[in-house]
Amino acid sequence: MRQFFRPLPRTVTGPLSILLLVSWAAVMALLINRSYLQASSATLAADLARYTSAAVWHGVYYRGEKIGFTVGQTLKTDSGFELQEDGRLQMSLLGATTPVTIRTTAHVDKDFQLRSFEFSLDPGTGPIEVRGQLDGTRLALAVTSAGKTRTEVREMAEPPALSLNLSRRLANGGLVTGARHRWTIFDAATLHNAPIVVDVGKRELVRGPGTAPIPAFRVETEFSGLHTTSWVTDTGEVVREESPLGLLTVRESPENARAMAVPSQVQADLLEASAIVPVGRERIDEARDVLRLRMRLDGADLSALDLDGGSQTLAGNIVELRDPRGLRATAADADAMRFLAPEPLIESDDPDIRAEAANAVRGATTTRDRAERLTRYVNGLLEKKPTVSIPSAREVLRTRVGDCNEHTALFVAMARASGIPARIAVGLAFVRGAFYYHAWPEVYIDEGGRGLWLPVDPTFNQFPADATHVRLARGGLDRQTAILPLLGRLKMTILDVEAAPESERPILAGAPADLGQLAVPLPQRTSRCACSR
Repeated sequence: MRQFFRPLPRTVTGPLSILLLVSWAAVMALLINRSYLQASSATLAADLARYTSAAVWHGVYYRGEKIGFTVGQTLKTDSGFELQEDGRLQMSLLGATTPVTIRTTAHVDKDFQLRSFEFSLDPGTGPIEVRGQLDGTRLALAVTSAGKTRTEVREMAEPPALSLNLSRRLANGGLVTGARHRWTIFDAATLHNAPIVVDVGKRELVRGPGTAPIPAFRVETEFSGLHTTSWVTDTGEVVREESPLGLLTVRESPENARAMAVPSQVQADLLEASAIVPVGRERIDEARDVLRLRMRLDGADLSALDLDGGSQTLAGNIVELRDPRGLRATAADADAMRFLAPEPLIESDDPDIRAEAANAVRGATTTRDRAERLTRYVNGLLEKKPTVSIPSAREVLRTRVGDCNEHTALFVAMARASGIPARIAVGLAFVRGAFYYHAWPEVYIDEGGRGLWLPVDPTFNQFPADATHVRLARGGLDRQTAILPLLGRLKMTILDVEAAPESERPILAGAPADLGQLAVPLPQRTSRCACSR
């Protein structure tokens, strides 16, 4: 991610937030999930041709800047309804414009219970497609990337809903002032269930741009740690929705929604918005020189995070990080072997990934040597470019471009294909005076019945990763959503920095301080330090 998520209609802040996560993490920040695709007018017209005059349009805003639009409609079928929604959005990342298009279709019964869905996200390099068929609590999934499809069947604890049909489900008997609903939402962007709590408030008059006031219920939702407020009409239409991440959708006319969706220059740059500038008397000059780092984290709930373990320890809200080069093997991790298995977006059993991995580690004799070979290989293989996508290792290998999400997904898949347990870590990394959201892998080094999890960073070409990598969570996008509530809230105070003497500075290739490999300039940040060390 460095060089690092629905109702807005809910399908926007879900992926928008996840993709506010995927992209901010994509360039050490977080991005969004619905976007405007820079296509020809003919292509755009063809994409939106399925929408009738009854379709509902929304403008999408980020911190006051118009960044795109969504359009949706509900069609009656013989067995219930078909819900359709398209989104286009465009945002600025590190001065580069990143477009994405998302399409969702859900088939529901007459009570708006989910039966099947199709979801597609395309960042311009090719779509990731997810199809689901629900039979009671049995969900059959098919995930397509790089032209290949992986299928699996999951048993759910209860029949899930899609965020796309949530407002309609509320209108079908749930819009009662004072009512509270607890449901399970299947998020097609993360391929996992998550609980949602919905509180229905009083009916209010909501005025949109150039429209008469519309009566709608104020609805408060809590989903993946994020609190959003929306206004839903008796028929289940979302008039307006607000998210604490700075995302806003407002119902608009088709002309206004589309005409304003593509500003010539979007000013809201997520990288800048997500940077955490530390305070304190100590300063970090070079991340690669840091041997030990103590910091205090304030302003957010830390209880759901993975802050303790490996090269970092947690005591209250104090985190101490040590140079991972000093990690030593301890008792073997009996759980490590499960991180050899392929996953829907970590396709370590794909023949192309297995062949690429074999080529990368050829000649290496130890696990540590193979892991380092993979780190250097993935760094050299991918063009450094911020993207807004759901990273699939197979798709990354095809396009060979991406940010920290893509580097990490491909590395983890290739490591597993090479017989090395590997997992995803997300958190913060230090670059030029600030900490930015970022992703990197952890690999399990087996040393004769003992072992250790070692953080590495193929995006920065670091083996191991430097000691300014603050791990916040481990796992796929479903776990990475734990970061979302931190955005704009987390504060950091540097308490102590121990750096290597100049004569003993570790050599870490491609250290993040120079960032030449990004091909786009990072903004300069000045650390708010009272004095120099």
